[in-house]
Amino acid sequence: MSQGDPAQARLLRKSLETLAAGHGGDTLKEMAQEVLSGRASLRDAANVSAYSDQLVEQATPMAEKWASLTDAEREELAAEGRRAIAAEQEQIDEERRAAPDKGGSQKSRHDGRGWSLY
Repeated sequence: MSQGDPAQARLLRKSLETLAAGHGGDTLKEMAQEVLSGRASLRDAANVSAYSDQLVEQATPMAEKWASLTDAEREELAAEGRRAIAAEQEQIDEERRAAPDKGGSQKSRHDGRGWSLY
């Protein structure tokens, strides 16, 4: 669903965690818990009529609001979304820079290289 983008994937996960905390009602809470636990993929969960019906019901007011916005207001919201994704990507990059090097620069005691029975 995030098309391989780690920032979008993280934002999607945060959204699911919000739903799992109950902020979308009991039905979406259950759906999010199923997805986060790995018992169902998001795609599979969206195909469950009880979940999809609730998603549509909760998305309808947002779709109506979107339809009432001007092009400039829509562009501002899109820009806000792009900024959120960029901020999330920056956080991911910072975490990677701060993490200890797990690449090949340090040889592990148990990597199997450099040892032979003969």
